Amino acid sequence: MTKLLLGVLLWSVIHFIPAVAADFRKSVIAKIGEQPYKGIFALFMVLALYLIISGWKSTIPESMYLPPAWGRHATALLVLISFFLFIAPYHATNLKRFLRHPQLSGVFLWGIAHLLANGEGRSIVLFGGLSVWAVIEILLLNRRDGGWIKPDRVPPKKDIILVVAGLVSYLVIAFAHEWLFGFSPFA
Repeated sequence: MTKLLLGVLLWSVIHFIPAVAADFRKSVIAKIGEQPYKGIFALFMVLALYLIISGWKSTIPESMYLPPAWGRHATALLVLISFFLFIAPYHATNLKRFLRHPQLSGVFLWGIAHLLANGEGRSIVLFGGLSVWAVIEILLLNRRDGGWIKPDRVPPKKDIILVVAGLVSYLVIAFAHEWLFGFSPFA
């Protein structure tokens, strides 16, 4: 469990740097350049993902609570919604007129959704930890960036593209879930 916890913490801390230590980030970029900074950032992300994945696999699942009977159904719906939120920043959509940080909101919802279906300790660390990170990151970014100027309205067809892209992404991950993560969300 230690590796998993370290991975979630490393992921969080590295992502907090641009939000809480913008001057530090700028000074590092001034010294080594933007591309090397991005490379170092990416290496830390790879290390965090390695720790998360290997920590997850090496942790024996111990039940901490019994998820509700309806949890798996709620998880399926909430994860679908989280996919729409997660990919929204990459498209011009009206969703961004209602949520300042749709991708982080999607991570939060994804994590909470998984806690409705998984009650073991490693799930609490991974999904709960990333949900907490997403909320803190939203708060830090809002403080850093100040007032929010909502984007202009876009044609409804842009929202339809988001829904189709989100649905396709969701279905690909849902059907590959067993191959990728070892168990089927539909079982």
